[in-house]
Amino acid sequence: MTAPMIPKTVAELRAHGMRVLEGAHVPTPEADAELLLAHVLGLSRGQVQAKVVTGAGVGSDERVAYLEAVERRAAREPLQHITGVAPFRSIELAVGPGVFVPRPETEFVAQLAIDALQAVASPSPVAVDFGTGSGALALAIGTEVPHATVVAVENSPRAFVWAKENVRRVGAENVRLVFADLAEALPELDGTVDVLVSNPPYIPDDAIPRDPEVRLHDPAAALYGGPDGLDVVRALSQRALALVRPGGALVLEHGELQGAELRALLEADGWRATATHRDLLGRDRATTAVAPR
Repeated sequence: MTAPMIPKTVAELRAHGMRVLEGAHVPTPEADAELLLAHVLGLSRGQVQAKVVTGAGVGSDERVAYLEAVERRAAREPLQHITGVAPFRSIELAVGPGVFVPRPETEFVAQLAIDALQAVASPSPVAVDFGTGSGALALAIGTEVPHATVVAVENSPRAFVWAKENVRRVGAENVRLVFADLAEALPELDGTVDVLVSNPPYIPDDAIPRDPEVRLHDPAAALYGGPDGLDVVRALSQRALALVRPGGALVLEHGELQGAELRALLEADGWRATATHRDLLGRDRATTAVAPR
């Protein structure tokens, strides 16, 4: 019987990783295989692809590390937990157990908040990110609107540690992190906030996500929002009415089927000009509103 070939080159390791990940039904086996190689070798994905073509070899320690990383990913551990980082717009965030991994679709929500903040006439606008998690929204806003003051609020001790690390890592001096429950957060800012943004938990309690990466690894407090998914949004809407100045903006991420219900909820609370926006895939992704004057 012929012994199985031990992968020793970048091309062979990449092919092995793709086979294993395909067999585990990982949604993006090629990308994940290359990104894990990039992580282990300290390269970019493009550099990995170049080494595939040139037939470059890999040292034994790196081979072992890569094979272990592939097995972890095949067990459906999130890619970002294995690499320790998640890209978000122009920044890179540290992530791991205990914090929600930021998704590409939330970059669209960040853009809505950034656009609203850049439209503010004040030379020093104020933004608040409720439930900041890793700090993704707050840090994207803070780095892209450097003349703004951004306050990031989080009430999970484990997520707060990750957010604190990312504020340090990104070095956005205009971002301040506060540990507090949203229902009573930031009374000193009442009536002064120009833009309040949030990616709150919005999955209904009985709508268990199919993806093991989400179901088994994202913290439940960041996912589930009560029987209809909107319990946190109800509390957030009330607190935001006090925080946001008249004419200021509210930007909320939500599920693709929640737009109409969310608009009705906000309008009943007194918010004006509610509008639901579709992401790049054409799915309802965020709703904006204006605080009453």
